[in-house]
Amino acid sequence: MRPYLLDFLIEAHTAFQLLPSTLFLAINLLDRYCSKRVVYKRHYQLVGCAALLIAAKYNDKKDRVPTVKELKSMCCSLYDDDMFIQMEWHVLQTLGWSIGHPTVDSFLQMAVLDEVYDPEVEHMTLYILEIALFHRDFVSKPSSELARAALALSRCILNRPQPRHTDWAAQYDSVTLVGLSQQLHQPSTVVARKYASAHYSRVSKVLEHFLTRQASLASYARCTPPVETPVESKPYNGEMGLATPQKSSQLTAVPHGYLTPPITPETVGFAQAQMGNYDLGRGVPTVPGCSPSPIPEAEMHYMAADGYQQEAMYMSQQQQLQQFPRQSQMALDPTYAGGM
Repeated sequence: MRPYLLDFLIEAHTAFQLLPSTLFLAINLLDRYCSKRVVYKRHYQLVGCAALLIAAKYNDKKDRVPTVKELKSMCCSLYDDDMFIQMEWHVLQTLGWSIGHPTVDSFLQMAVLDEVYDPEVEHMTLYILEIALFHRDFVSKPSSELARAALALSRCILNRPQPRHTDWAAQYDSVTLVGLSQQLHQPSTVVARKYASAHYSRVSKVLEHFLTRQASLASYARCTPPVETPVESKPYNGEMGLATPQKSSQLTAVPHGYLTPPITPETVGFAQAQMGNYDLGRGVPTVPGCSPSPIPEAEMHYMAADGYQQEAMYMSQQQQLQQFPRQSQMALDPTYAGGM
């Protein structure tokens, strides 16, 4: 029942043109009374009207205080005149005649006291604070904490500079600010219509456009594929040939896992082992500690035949060298020293 009663009180508060602090004080009186008394469903609206009447008498101008007949008319004559007076007396008795309470509006006025008047920021802050009235998570929050967090959030939405952190107004609670920002997507229709007027700088429309733009940016960020950085390659080396591309120094963000390109060790010993220890029979490098993958039997027969052919060619070359004179051998092989 609370959201419906708040909509009714906000409409009545707007119709009577009461001060913003009167609305927050009336809802504070309503919550304090309901925390101490059991309220029947049929009397809930009556308690809200009594709280609004007490807050207006205590805080607002005398010519704007609603009368009992006006409240009765707004309730569609569900209650008699005497019932309003009795409920007003019962609320005051329950609260021990303790009416005054530091509202968020008073702390807001203190926070912007030393700054240039910005009506759009003030209206956006009041709009956020009235949205917070509909959520029970903020009922127990101190008024000063709510006011400072809502003020910082409104400046962020309107792209206004934040004051120095040494100021009292800038020392807001980040948890409260995040909690307020999470409740801005579905405000009450009554509150949104109230702050869509030119009197309140149409801040509800401004907030709606801001949330739409933020949602579109978030959707665009989810749909845009990540940009991969080009993999750097080593320059050409005459002795070693082209080096294997290495992993770049900066890892790119991948939606599902990480990029894991193969890494070739860059040590000289590994390169010499690759070039020196090479099995011609199998055609794979025999590096210590790196066992080669198994080869199918058909490929083994083919590679064995290829090894026999290479061995036959080597024996044929040796026979031809024996038929050459010594000078020819020395020309072909400078290390030859006549059989030494």
